[in-house]
Amino acid sequence: MRVLIVKTSSMGDVIHTLPALEDARRNRPDVSFDWCVEEAFAGIVALHPAIATIHTVAIRRWRTRPLGRSTWREAARLRRALRDCRYDLVIDAQGLLKSALVAKLAAAPIAGFDRSSAREPSATLFYDRRYAVPRDLHAIERTRRLFGLALGYEPDFSRLESGIVPPASVSTFVGGKTAFLLHGTSREDKKWSAGDWIETARLLAERGMTPVTTWSNDREKAVAEAIVQAVPQTVLVPKSPLAEIAAIIGRSVLVIGADTGLTHLASAFGLPTVAVFLATEPGLTGPRGPFSSTLLAPPGGHVAPVEVVAEAERLMALKSQAPT
Repeated sequence: MRVLIVKTSSMGDVIHTLPALEDARRNRPDVSFDWCVEEAFAGIVALHPAIATIHTVAIRRWRTRPLGRSTWREAARLRRALRDCRYDLVIDAQGLLKSALVAKLAAAPIAGFDRSSAREPSATLFYDRRYAVPRDLHAIERTRRLFGLALGYEPDFSRLESGIVPPASVSTFVGGKTAFLLHGTSREDKKWSAGDWIETARLLAERGMTPVTTWSNDREKAVAEAIVQAVPQTVLVPKSPLAEIAAIIGRSVLVIGADTGLTHLASAFGLPTVAVFLATEPGLTGPRGPFSSTLLAPPGGHVAPVEVVAEAERLMALKSQAPT
């Protein structure tokens, strides 16, 4: 049996789907899996050994030129590639109209959430099999339940495994007892202040750890350079491809991050991970992992660096005591 997973974006959503894939790999060894994902996140999908073929879409780019010749040419190429694979089933794990339309390109039966469960009920018009999954569950559990219903098994919710391991790295920037600080995120109201990141780096350095940070745009670069200037022990990794950043994160002993996709990745790697949430509710989409924790700012309140570092120390101690 050959199954196509459609989960195109965002990074956090893609990472939240990995435990469902790991369940399916364990429960249905007779099934081979491919994945259709936004081109920017193909490297995340490639971390799971059960994925045979990765098909990429560029919906974000296509939207800027919906009538462009290159857009139609790429979409037609994707349609041919999906149909040539002759899938037995497509699982639309996203529940959006855009993902349903991508799933339809494969010309195979489509399984997905029912109208009461999908994020966009109109997507269910394209499904051949619809499954009810409560919307008040965490995204990881919702997707695990969907895969179990579509493929005929009961997930074991007593275990949570993503099935991924960090990629190999050629970087010489990082070594030793490192703590990666992921200060960048897409929305301004999600961002901890530069002063809080500087104080966190200082507290970590006092404890014999090496803070590490990076950047992906000019605004993030300014924050990263401010941290390095204030705490010279900090290692600044230059803007790098996603695979290289993922490799460095995977070699860290601790990750502290804002509400961003790379924080979810650290949690999926099983690293001690402290997520700082300021403007979003982590209950349904926050990082989940054996050694991850989320600190949520109270309304009008603040998460203090000393709280974050104390929680980080607790998680690292917990991991040190866990069986290998």
